[in-house]
Amino acid sequence: MKIKVELYGASKDFSSENTIDLDLKSNSRIKDLREELIKFINIKHNGNKNFCQIVTSSAFCSEDNNIVHDDHLISKEQKIAIIPPIAGG
Repeated sequence: MKIKVELYGASKDFSSENTIDLDLKSNSRIKDLREELIKFINIKHNGNKNFCQIVTSSAFCSEDNNIVHDDHLISKEQKIAIIPPIAGG
């Protein structure tokens, strides 16, 4: 399923666009989305450690504007925002 990751704060450096489109398996969880973002960084940014740390320490916000935890089920195609810590955490 297609997930559009909206980039905010420090995560805007991940792409020249405001979003990143990722493919996830059906019934994935936020932890799976984190893993796919790390894979994206490994490919597009040669494993930039700072970018990987941003993904690891960021919160995620569902399309209904709720902060969601790593075990949150992503059951449909949607937009999910990555919310990095302010001032590096």
